[in-house]
Amino acid sequence: MRSTNVLHYAVTVLALAAMGCTSATAPPPESIAVSTGAAAPEYVIGPGDGLDVFVYLSPELSTTGLPVRPDGRISLPLVPDIVAAGRSPTQLATDITARLRPYVIDPNVTVMVRGFVGSPAHQVRIIGEATQPRTMPYREGMTVVDAVIEARGLTRYAAGNRAEIIRRDASGMPPRNLRVRLDDLMRGGDVSQDVPLRPGDTIVIPQAWF
Repeated sequence: MRSTNVLHYAVTVLALAAMGCTSATAPPPESIAVSTGAAAPEYVIGPGDGLDVFVYLSPELSTTGLPVRPDGRISLPLVPDIVAAGRSPTQLATDITARLRPYVIDPNVTVMVRGFVGSPAHQVRIIGEATQPRTMPYREGMTVVDAVIEARGLTRYAAGNRAEIIRRDASGMPPRNLRVRLDDLMRGGDVSQDVPLRPGDTIVIPQAWF
């Protein structure tokens, strides 16, 4: 019986030792690095945008489809005149909240943009011989093709290969004229002409000479 106990004790010690060795040599668990990336810039409200303003538990103070006036301002109940243009929806909501505090206990305001136009510095324009010349809000990753499609293409009189992008690299700097061959792009499929656009760009499509 004693020899059996001794044998059992020896086996237990060896097992514990083996477990200790395994624990000592086992690699630590790998940590997974998660890249959060850069935060996307907030949309900047501009004249002509349509806004929905919600004041929690105060429907009489809420409004939908409120246009931003050409002077960049909006009017709300209890807040008759407030600048909206040049601000993000979050910034505008914070300002409205502060102005409602004298009248509402702990106001909770949310601003949503329904009709997007954007500030002039965040717009792209396409003029000249586009089927529907227009101003459109800049979108991340926007290219010449996106603008031309939104303008419903070129007219039959367009000199597409003489089109230019007028671009200002910085405020106060003279504009640069970048040639873009729209006929080769839209009719010939030359994707090298699908130039990335920047906020504030203007695409000018001249008329063909006859």
